[in-house]
Amino acid sequence: MQLKSIKITNFKNYATFNASFHPKLNIITGLNGTGKTNLLDAIYYLCFCKSYFQSSDAANVLHEESYFRLDGSFWDENKEEELADIGCAYMRNKKKVIEKNKIAYEKIAEHIGFCPLVFIEPDDVQIIKGGGANRRKLMDVTLAQYDKDYLQALMVYERNRKQRNALLKQFASRQTFDQTLINIYDEQLISTGTQIFNKRQEMLELLNPIFLEVYKEISGDKEIVNFNYQSQLSEAPFEDLLKSSIQKDRIIQRTSCGIHKDDWQFEIKNRDLKKLGSQGQQKSFLISLKLSTFHLLKSKMNKMPIILMDDIFDKLDNERIEQLIKIVGADEFGQIFITNTDEKKLRDILNKMQLDGEYFTT
Repeated sequence: MQLKSIKITNFKNYATFNASFHPKLNIITGLNGTGKTNLLDAIYYLCFCKSYFQSSDAANVLHEESYFRLDGSFWDENKEEELADIGCAYMRNKKKVIEKNKIAYEKIAEHIGFCPLVFIEPDDVQIIKGGGANRRKLMDVTLAQYDKDYLQALMVYERNRKQRNALLKQFASRQTFDQTLINIYDEQLISTGTQIFNKRQEMLELLNPIFLEVYKEISGDKEIVNFNYQSQLSEAPFEDLLKSSIQKDRIIQRTSCGIHKDDWQFEIKNRDLKKLGSQGQQKSFLISLKLSTFHLLKSKMNKMPIILMDDIFDKLDNERIEQLIKIVGADEFGQIFITNTDEKKLRDILNKMQLDGEYFTT
């Protein structure tokens, strides 16, 4: 997929912005705070119907304005000459609208996967350093793009888990308990949770060998790395876990077991990457992991995902920067958007590698 052009109105720091993009490399430079990341977030929004950074749509509206609108024209390389116009509009205190060729989706979730995308940005280091929620988000964002059943199961699971938690709190406040009512929610959690667990396991099996090859290419085969999937459902059937934890759940008033506790463990040289990996090793690991999801999405969807790379060259030496650009500049990758404060450095690298691209200044 390619984003041919974008029009931004009242989104974050942009009152208006229009641009047409290069089919391969797009370099966005400018000082910090001028809107480089916001431009990438607008592209992300067109693909996912939400911001990568803000959970509240209202927070994306330009100060003192009442709405924002994003319009993008996409081209599918598998369908020659076929353009799709995507519009995303939000007005304060009203429901946002997502349109494809001026026809609004009935359910926003229907749009997810239309244009596969991988976003790599500095705070992604929390995928390594932070809690399990950061790693589960990566699992979910990847799977939801190529598996509609996964996305539906995840939404149902989260809805039932929140309802079960609310019920446990209600029981505690009223000093009552109804196991029959709990069982109703447990049945839904077991059904969707087991489905999610199986799909996450399958994704890891597909992703792991891809990741090892990508990391080897980026690092120059300097370190042995690995990651594995950790889930309570690997230890026992979900039904047994819920039964054995019910007393604990009643005390803490929330569901203590399930796929919402899943995690990935990252290792380098058979040691915990989070504790013992250098900043450069952690960044190389993270970039390799994200690029691995690109290859997985590409093979699963038969579409070339867009890659957004936001100021990711910090902590990488010139050798790894050149190797990374060489990798994403190859024909097996599609459209790339790269932001950086140092335009000259990127121009020199691209000229050295004889790579063409379009430059934008914010």
